[in-house]
Amino acid sequence: QVQLVESGGGLVQAGGSLRLSCAASGRMFSNRDMGWFRQAPGKEREFVAAITWRGGSTYYANSVKGRFTISRDNAKNTVFLQMNSLEPGDTAVYYCAATSERYSGGSYGRMGTYGYWGQGTQVTVSS
Repeated sequence: QVQLVESGGGLVQAGGSLRLSCAASGRMFSNRDMGWFRQAPGKEREFVAAITWRGGSTYYANSVKGRFTISRDNAKNTVFLQMNSLEPGDTAVYYCAATSERYSGGSYGRMGTYGYWGQGTQVTVSS
């Protein structure tokens, strides 16, 4: 089992930055690929970014590429999402997610790839 707790959300003006954190507890964080998703009011949850358990590969939605950076610190059981040049369209609840241990890879944009989810943290970007 893995428990995930997001933090770092808040209210920021357009053009600003936020850094989200996702603290994991439980089994073998370092062996799990991690992802960030977001859900805006009235919309489906969508993929934002993912990072492999070795940390060597990262993946991004086109809408955030070049503005957001995902990283992880396996020693601290934490994955981060650095968000720069925020836009009102980035307003959403952001969720952290984890795969099974030693996941074989692929399909990072699919919610079904991840077996564990946090409760989410609200990000609001004002214009």
